[in-house]
Amino acid sequence: MIMSESIWRARRERELAPILPVVAAAKHRRSRGEKHPIEDFLWEYYGLRPGKLLQWSPGAGVVLTGASPAEFSEAACYSDAPDGGRWLAPDAIPEKRRTAFAWIRNLLEQTRDRPPFYGCLGLHEWAMVYEAGDVRHPQLPLRLGHAETRQVVERLPMRCSHYDAFRFFSQSARKFNPLPLSPENRPLQEQPACLHANMDLLKWCLKAQPFVPSALVVEAFQLARSARVVDMRASPYDVSSLGESPIPIETPEGRKTYVRLQGEIAEAAAPIRARLIECLRQLPRS
Repeated sequence: MIMSESIWRARRERELAPILPVVAAAKHRRSRGEKHPIEDFLWEYYGLRPGKLLQWSPGAGVVLTGASPAEFSEAACYSDAPDGGRWLAPDAIPEKRRTAFAWIRNLLEQTRDRPPFYGCLGLHEWAMVYEAGDVRHPQLPLRLGHAETRQVVERLPMRCSHYDAFRFFSQSARKFNPLPLSPENRPLQEQPACLHANMDLLKWCLKAQPFVPSALVVEAFQLARSARVVDMRASPYDVSSLGESPIPIETPEGRKTYVRLQGEIAEAAAPIRARLIECLRQLPRS
């Protein structure tokens, strides 16, 4: 595919426009040393940098006419296209990255094909503060206090399927989770209704940059932000100071609200996951 300079420049501006205010806000907070427990998660947990997020790419195999090495550098895996312009040559992907892409694709496909489970209720955040010394956001008070928070963990059925959430549980809370989670069995456990699995679509898009289109990265970023808001609203923390209302999962109505919002996130995640799988499928394998 060949994209003229006027087309790709307009497309770059259009595709990056939705996230410019978010990036500017993150840079402003960082310059002032301010913390935001909801917004900062994506930047800190995924090691995301504004410059990386705004590094636009059309994906592999697209020739950008009129593009210069200064804008699309060799360091970012670009090279001169055979008939002029710059491109990401699909057959130039390093072997190590091809192996990583195959692992990501397998994880995404297994997650996609597993039945969704809507009974986790966001309890992972509660299990992370089961012990008093394990509070992760000291600027936010616990909404119910520590004793009642522990009771919620003990009373409601725990079923977390996401290893990267499970590994932050208080050590004494791990016994409540019936699933044996580890990095090795991750592809056998992740399921498409999990908020964190859907947030992680951003991570996998970032891992595949610049060989996946930036439009897909931006969609994954926006989805991850929405999922993180639900995640923290359903957490044991009082997020009212951040302008968010709680989802009280300790009540029947709160649990209904959580399941509904979890379903909305899962529905929005499905096409992003499908498109990322397709992008990875089109890349050369090891």
